[in-house]
Amino acid sequence: MTSTISRNDTLRSRLAHEPQALQFGTSGRRGLLVHLSQLEVFINALAELEYLQSLPVTEGGIVRGDEFFFAYDLRPSSSSFVDSEPRRGELAQAVECAIRAAGMKPVNLGRIPTPALTCYATSRGKGSIMVTGSHIPFDRNGYKTNTSRGELLKQHEQPINEKVREVRERLYNQPFADSLFDEHGLFKAGHLELSVESGEAATAYVKRYTDFFADNALEGLRVLVYQHSAVGRDLLAEILRKLGAEVVVAGRSETFVPIDTENIDAERLAVIQALFDDASAKHGRIDAVVSTDGDSDRPLILGVDEESSAVRFFGGDLVGMITAEYLGADAVVVPISCNDAIDLGALKDITEPKTRIGSPFVIAGMESARARGKRTVCGWEANGGFLAGSDISKNGKFLKALPTRDAVLPILAVLCAARERGVGLTELFASLPKRYSRAALLKQFPRPVGLEIVRRFSPVNPNIAEIRFLPDGSSAFGTDGRRLEVTDAEIRALDTIRRELGGFFTADFGFGAITTLNFIDGVRIRFDNGDVAHIRPSGNADELRIYAVADTPERATAITDMAVAEPDGILRRLERLVR
Repeated sequence: MTSTISRNDTLRSRLAHEPQALQFGTSGRRGLLVHLSQLEVFINALAELEYLQSLPVTEGGIVRGDEFFFAYDLRPSSSSFVDSEPRRGELAQAVECAIRAAGMKPVNLGRIPTPALTCYATSRGKGSIMVTGSHIPFDRNGYKTNTSRGELLKQHEQPINEKVREVRERLYNQPFADSLFDEHGLFKAGHLELSVESGEAATAYVKRYTDFFADNALEGLRVLVYQHSAVGRDLLAEILRKLGAEVVVAGRSETFVPIDTENIDAERLAVIQALFDDASAKHGRIDAVVSTDGDSDRPLILGVDEESSAVRFFGGDLVGMITAEYLGADAVVVPISCNDAIDLGALKDITEPKTRIGSPFVIAGMESARARGKRTVCGWEANGGFLAGSDISKNGKFLKALPTRDAVLPILAVLCAARERGVGLTELFASLPKRYSRAALLKQFPRPVGLEIVRRFSPVNPNIAEIRFLPDGSSAFGTDGRRLEVTDAEIRALDTIRRELGGFFTADFGFGAITTLNFIDGVRIRFDNGDVAHIRPSGNADELRIYAVADTPERATAITDMAVAEPDGILRRLERLVR
């Protein structure tokens, strides 16, 4: 009897909660903190490490016994326990233990930006993990694994998930007495101290940019750095100072602030305006306000209106255009959600086919451009994260490729471009085609419902990426932009989708007739008056997003406002349609 009880007394049988498996989002794995037990993080991280050990080094593999780097942001649960029930936190500790369990040597690079970690690790041919929830709400967190060559790509996800199932079964079936974990999914040992931090990656990240940009590149500029709880808040200020700018810091917070650089609403803008007003009263003229999101891989850039002294936010897709032009790119890759000004300006002839949303898709597009002989390749997302897909040469200096989202490069490039032209940021961005974008979202919106909305308004044929409704007939196109042969029945079904969507995006709301539907990622609707409305569920949170593009900033804002209005906005009415 005793032996039978012992065999059945496994870790899984003792768990006091029903585990919720972590899922891949657009970038890494994220979830509600209540489900992020140390056990769950350990299982997934260990599986990813074991998967990387199975790959050749030439494909991003890692070697058992080698160093493996990790870092974490300032979100409390990333490296401490938080006051919650069940108890959760110390996720970096779970990652460090997983690294050791995989037979690797963990190296703690401390609280640094995600791109600083990735840059340092890949330059040494090593893998890395960043513990971060980026911009998502406080009650969530996650982590992101990098191969020895860079980010995990979409083709890695299925075999990793298979490895996760294998590791999960192995750990769950351990006798409870032998397991590292208690019934709550926490280490039985309790609080664990992280290994001693190394500052080498932070130093190397600063040097990356001070070596590429001239020592006096920003001389004469006074820049306000909105620090809040961004992990790169001090490094950003240090880099700006080393390049000659006078830096004023404000808004530092020891409480986590979930800033989404893709969704700067009126409330957040008012906070930044107040900080700017106070700083300018104390220090005089302020030329720009800059910041980043929580893990400092996405920039936040604001100019100043000379007449009103109002700060003005510039969306990440416009920031990317200025940056690409400044760097002299010969190929750019952007997701379908990007502002369509890119199709009208100086970059229109070097823009690659639009991708799905998420850095892995942008990276794949950049690799395709490199394979075709392009030399200066870059990409970005609507949230502003800028990816250097190749080495970059400018003014006799070189910047190594960094194919992961970065916030510092676009901030510096925009400031340098304005200084070189002798204009302010508002005038610099005014040189772009006059197309304005906004994004907004509904929080606590179940992803399954958002996905059902997209399914309802998408073609059955997955090869159809876009349909254009023309006076002389409709034409369908694939993801490569080439025309597809489709049946009359498929065209009729797509026309039905157009008519149904027209019942939500109506003339009463100022919309014209629908001319194009794009299905690369979500449903992107273009109207004959130039408006664009793009509906897409978040890839890693229960949120439904709306992206808008229009000929005026007021119209772009009006579209998003109408979409997220409560309780009867466009998105809520779409929700009622599918529930």
